Amino acid sequence: MPLKRSFAAPCMLAVALALLCACQIAPDIRTNTSPAANLSGYRTYGFEAQPGADREVSIYFEAAISREMDARGYLRVDSNPSLLVRFKGGVQERAVVESTPGPLSAGYYGGRAGMSTPAEVTTARLQLGTANVELVDTSRGMVVWTGSAEGFLSSAAVKNPQLAVDAAVTQMFAQFPGRASAAWGHSAAETPANPSPWH
Repeated sequence: MPLKRSFAAPCMLAVALALLCACQIAPDIRTNTSPAANLSGYRTYGFEAQPGADREVSIYFEAAISREMDARGYLRVDSNPSLLVRFKGGVQERAVVESTPGPLSAGYYGGRAGMSTPAEVTTARLQLGTANVELVDTSRGMVVWTGSAEGFLSSAAVKNPQLAVDAAVTQMFAQFPGRASAAWGHSAAETPANPSPWH
């Protein structure tokens, strides 16, 4: 006679996946600074001409990165920056598969009585977001700092990617060790770029 089935494990998984899709999920953040870099020795920054995301998302990246760089005393310029900013971002659908033990059931197998526990498999399709930022010393062509973020996006972030971009960039730069030297002044040749309407 089959034993009573237990739905506890599949139900708990369904609740967890629903929460994952509905709430803002903190991304996995990683940063790296070149040991040879003196980040206070730079004064200006600018963005690579070819952005690594579609037009709308690129605007969000530029606004968020500019906010963080400006807050640390760096000056955005249109030409000949001492730091070149590169970034890219994307979203991929990932299938998340969870296997849980199924209900115990009694039966006859090869003439012998026994118990079986077939696994119950649940699959959810989630959106995995990735973002990468690099700061390049333009005089040496050397990457001096990198930041990356990876995590599953909430349903709200999928509909409004600015939420995810802002969160990822903010958390990356929370680990940024540099600040432009207070001794730097702005020369007449250093004309600030047009301010972003997203600031």
